[in-house]
Amino acid sequence: MTPAYDALEIRSQAERDAAHMSALPRQVAHAQQHSPAFTSILQGVDAASITDRAALARLPVTRKSELQALQQAARQQGGNVFGGFSAIGFGSAMTRVFASPGPIYEPEGTARDYWRMARAIYAAGFRPGELIHNSFSYHFVPAGSMMETGAHALGCTVFPGGTGQTEQQVQAMAELQPAGYIGTPSFLKIILEKALEMGVALPTVRKAMFGGEAFPPSLRDWFTAHGVDGYQCYATADLGLIAYETRAREGLVLDEQVIVEIVRPGTGDPVPEGEVGELVVTSLNPDYPLIRFGTGDLSAVLAGQCPTGRTNTRIKGWMGRADQTTKVRGMFVHPKQVDEVAKRFPEVHKARLVVSGEMANDQMTLMLEVAGQPEGLAQRVADAVREVTKLRGDVQLLPPGSLPNDGKVIEDARSYR
Repeated sequence: MTPAYDALEIRSQAERDAAHMSALPRQVAHAQQHSPAFTSILQGVDAASITDRAALARLPVTRKSELQALQQAARQQGGNVFGGFSAIGFGSAMTRVFASPGPIYEPEGTARDYWRMARAIYAAGFRPGELIHNSFSYHFVPAGSMMETGAHALGCTVFPGGTGQTEQQVQAMAELQPAGYIGTPSFLKIILEKALEMGVALPTVRKAMFGGEAFPPSLRDWFTAHGVDGYQCYATADLGLIAYETRAREGLVLDEQVIVEIVRPGTGDPVPEGEVGELVVTSLNPDYPLIRFGTGDLSAVLAGQCPTGRTNTRIKGWMGRADQTTKVRGMFVHPKQVDEVAKRFPEVHKARLVVSGEMANDQMTLMLEVAGQPEGLAQRVADAVREVTKLRGDVQLLPPGSLPNDGKVIEDARSYR
């Protein structure tokens, strides 16, 4: 087994659940009291009653697009730049402010390892006393600071390489001889290829932690062939670390300071374990207390425990985007509309709207998993589709288990040739 970063990683799941459910009502109350946005979103919620996952699942999901819209509206009115989501303000409690595309502004508080990245950096093989070459951006977005503060918490020194200037990156690596690299996998590949072109050896760069983009097995194998042992993490600018890869390379282990649910896209309803859905995260960070924050990313829970001995839940990693809104005959159709139709009929186990045809000749077919062939169900569902979406669509009834487990509620199968 790989040594754990701390005792939290190897506690029993029962201990972890108890700790999370003890912290949850306090975090909800804190958000209600100190985050004006959640004062409104959670109005009427009895925080003391949110003591289990069933109660948590009844709270509204706040998606990234909604956070962005609320921030923009507040700024246009001369109000809070964070849209009321931050529980801290400018000054000694906030060390930095970042701007992600949108823009969405994120605060960085003063807590040690604020983004909780040390755990992921440790799992990637880095140890105290090492030098890390950090090639995440230090400007506007928090990625550079995320990794630097995590490395410092682990006891490492950081070279702030940032992005670009490939030849200078090679020179710095050759002269400083870092133990490894943190950044996107594509940029390290560019650096290593440039080093080969320059005839410069980089013998110390033997491990890496990647984020910010996909890390497929083919790219992992490329790095292995070039002597680099690379692992990935999953983090966002809003939440910090969510999950990280271990030496087992079997999914990503969840961070210890987040509560993760996987819900049916367009809804807040948790899906059965193993089914693909949208990652919804509740952060236990008091400075930016995001409650049921919809990341817009798809994933699924991976059964079993990590072979390294870490006991937290594992997810399969990033599996696509959950926002499947599409335009049909000039009108937007949303996943939540598909869910609204399906919930009207208890016979329906699962639903998937397939949009087919060619440009300007759209066809909608709502495919439903049902037991048997309930008389008149297809027509009643078709009527509901028209009522909810204002569009006509066909209905196809399928036996349970027929639809793929890929998290898609709306499939755009049109031809655009």
